Amino acid sequence: MLWSLLKILVFVAIVALLALGAGFLMETSGGVQITVSGMEYTLGPLQSVIGFAVLVCLVWLFFKLLSLLVATLKFLNGDETALSRFFDRGRERRGYQALSEGLMALASGEARLAMAKAARAEKLLQKPELTDLLVAQAAELTGDTRKASETYRKLIGNQSTRFVGVRGIMKQKIAEGDEETARKLAEKALALRPKHEETQDVLLQLQTRAQDWAGARTTLGTKLRTGTLPRDVYKRRDAILALSEAKDLLADNASMDQQERAIEANRLSPDLIPAATMAARAHIAKGKPRNAAKILTKAWQVRPHPDLAHAFAEIAPDESPAERVKRFSALAKVHPDHAETRLMMAELNIVAEDFPEARRALSNLLDRQPDARAYTLMAAIERGEGASDAVVQGWLARALTAPRGPQWVCENCRHVHAEWAPICENCNAFDTLTWSAPQTPEIAAVTAANLLPLIVGSAGSREDLAEPAAETDPEMVESDDIQDSASEAGEDVERR
Repeated sequence: MLWSLLKILVFVAIVALLALGAGFLMETSGGVQITVSGMEYTLGPLQSVIGFAVLVCLVWLFFKLLSLLVATLKFLNGDETALSRFFDRGRERRGYQALSEGLMALASGEARLAMAKAARAEKLLQKPELTDLLVAQAAELTGDTRKASETYRKLIGNQSTRFVGVRGIMKQKIAEGDEETARKLAEKALALRPKHEETQDVLLQLQTRAQDWAGARTTLGTKLRTGTLPRDVYKRRDAILALSEAKDLLADNASMDQQERAIEANRLSPDLIPAATMAARAHIAKGKPRNAAKILTKAWQVRPHPDLAHAFAEIAPDESPAERVKRFSALAKVHPDHAETRLMMAELNIVAEDFPEARRALSNLLDRQPDARAYTLMAAIERGEGASDAVVQGWLARALTAPRGPQWVCENCRHVHAEWAPICENCNAFDTLTWSAPQTPEIAAVTAANLLPLIVGSAGSREDLAEPAAETDPEMVESDDIQDSASEAGEDVERR
């Protein structure tokens, strides 16, 4: 309503200005004198303005007629579309103008205006390959998914716009949560445009969510061939996908093929801790403990990790605590001052009841990197050496409020995971888990509960604490036989 009123006021103002200008010209003296063939013509100011306007129109008409004559000559010479192009030129200009205005409206978020301009451009241009995409995107902006879907299907019918149509429907399916259909559409889109980086990334993400590890490895290879992924990143991610294919290795029915995939994953990325542990278990299952020890030692050289120590213990599950301490000493020499090395040796010596050596293993770790695990080990050492309950409880109190230490943390959303996985369970990001200390220490304040039976020494307490221990700290380095030995050692300490 206000816009219509404003247009009326502008029109009235223009008419008033023209009338005022005409009156001013009529009252002005002088004029223009024109001599043609000895005849003199004198035009007043108003007549001069009107004459100039008529001259401009005549010049425009002359050039139009000249263009028509040229088009007619081309038609007579065999160009069958020359005349149609001449008459359609103005319509095309208006159509492209409407298309341009529609794109600007779409970029500005004016969905209804974009739809109107798209309809006008479609009517004038009669080129659906240009206007359908604008119509589809404008329909999505207005929330008309049905109209957008119909338009994308029209685009699929045209060879030159098929990729755009498939990609548009793929995005709709992702928004609807139909990832299975979206994955199939992404595969078709990638077949049409193998070098399209966004489609590669979308397909890889959908395949990893669906645990289609073989398909994801194929897509990863496409990214490498097309130059959208560096080779070093490709090797690591290919190792992760190979590792994911072998995730059932620890099951009773693990096949030789799964064992070979685990070994392949470690070969592709020796510094990938889950790949190293799984490859080591594959060699253990095949009766090759030397190969397993070699893999774990090499991975330990890159970064000491409790999972590596746990797998190292599985190489000789029936050895005594003293024998285990001796065998682990070779591993501890790789990084003797690393926090994980000190904690590992302290735990092993506690199980072997060599409490002075366990205290020496911790050394100044409590001053440099105190965490719940270190405080719990100190409590166990104090209990083993016969300290009072007050001293033991003091260390446990510190453990309950201390940071838990490094864990598997997603770099994308900072979500903490109990164990490594190729995909973050919170944000579904691929290959984002790193072994680091969380930025929020309050969620890491729970102590390593599976050492508490050793400290408390009560059979009832061991039963109560056994289940929470599995939930709160799956990163402990002891194997099952180490934990059993720790409980027995706690009973021996109590009897003393």
